[in-house]
Amino acid sequence: MFECVPNISEGQDESAVQQIAASVKTAKVLNFHLDPDHNRSVITMVGDAKGIRQAAIDLTQRAVELLDIREHKGVHPFIGVVDVVPFVPLNGSKISEAVEIAHEVGEKLWEKLKLPVYFYGEAAKIAERKELPYIRRGGYKALANEIHEPHRVPDVGYGLHLTAGAAAVGARDFLIAFNVNLKTKDIDIAKSIAKNIREKDGGLPGVRALGMYLETCGTAQVSVNITSHKMCSLQRVFDEIKMWAIEYNVEIIDSELVGMIPEKLYSLNMKKQLRISNFSESLILKEKI
Repeated sequence: MFECVPNISEGQDESAVQQIAASVKTAKVLNFHLDPDHNRSVITMVGDAKGIRQAAIDLTQRAVELLDIREHKGVHPFIGVVDVVPFVPLNGSKISEAVEIAHEVGEKLWEKLKLPVYFYGEAAKIAERKELPYIRRGGYKALANEIHEPHRVPDVGYGLHLTAGAAAVGARDFLIAFNVNLKTKDIDIAKSIAKNIREKDGGLPGVRALGMYLETCGTAQVSVNITSHKMCSLQRVFDEIKMWAIEYNVEIIDSELVGMIPEKLYSLNMKKQLRISNFSESLILKEKI
C-alpha cells in the first residue's frame, strides 16, 4: 500500500478541486484540504502500487484540464497546477517501490500530457533535487525564465506546459504540514519566526518554514513542513514557535493540520496542546488501511 498526497495549485474554487478529487477511481481518497489564502489544496489518497499510480495520472490529467497556472495567485510557492506528487510507502511497502512508482508516473505524465517533471526526494536523479525547495526556488515565474538553463532542465520532458507548468514527482517518508496563525498583521514577525525555527538557518532538524500573510483573516502565519518526524515532533515545533512568539510579544491564535498525520504520531491531548482548530479523527491515517 502507498499514500499519495498531490498538492494542487487551487484552493479557492472548491468545485474544481472536488472534480479533480472525483477523477480518482483506482485509489481511495481519504481527505482533501482547501486553503484559500495559500490558494492550494492537498489531496490524500491511498492504494496499491497499480491503483495509486493510475490515480495520480488521472488526477493530474483532470487538474491540467481544469486549471491554468498563468492565472494562479497565492502565497505558497508553486511551479505548476499539480505542484507536487509525493508517494509514501505504507504497511511494509518499501521506499524503493515508491521510487519506482514515482519514476513511472513522471514518464507517463510527459508521454500522455506533455507535462515536464522534476524528480525529488528519494526519487531524485540529480543530488541537488532531492530537496524540493531547490526545484521550486523562485517559483513558476523564475522557472519559466530559466527552464532552458542546464541546471533547470526537467528530468523528463522539456520546456513548460503552456497552462500546467511543471510538476515535481517524488518518493519520501511522511511529511507533516502544520500552520500556526499569529495574532498580528506583521508578516515580518512570521518570517522571522520561520527563519529562527527552520533547519537551513540553524533551527530545528527536519523543519522547513515560511512566514506568510493571510488576506482572508488578516493575520500572519508560520507555515511549517516537518520532513522528518523522527528528528523533530509537532510538539517541539509548536513549543519553539510559541517561545519566539513570546519573544516578539505576539499571541498564537490557533494552528491547523494540512492533510493527514500517521496514527503513530497521534496523542489524545494534541488538539488542546497544539491548539489545532481543524482537528478530527478523520485526519489520522490508520496503520492498517
